[in-house]
Amino acid sequence: MFDIGFWELFIVAIIALLVLGPERLPGAIRSTSRTIRKVRNMAAGFQNEIEQQLRIQELHDNLKKAEEQQFENLSPDVKASVEELKAAAESVQKPYKKDDKGS
Repeated sequence: MFDIGFWELFIVAIIALLVLGPERLPGAIRSTSRTIRKVRNMAAGFQNEIEQQLRIQELHDNLKKAEEQQFENLSPDVKASVEELKAAAESVQKPYKKDDKGS
């Protein structure tokens, strides 16, 4: 991520030791590492959400293509998207079907 060599890191550590002192340096390192971890987790969450939204948009576009062609002579990727959407719709309806039978 950062192009920091050994000597640059060593100089930063010496400056931090001089500024913070040996008592506060471990706490500052823990705090910094926690903050970096939180930022990385947040970035990963954003990335996952964007990927999901792009996948949903792709499925939506393929469904529009399938509707335009009246679900005939579909390309393999559009067929796969339509089948995936059908499977998702069936999995969503399954819990409701069980409730209807049990009542």
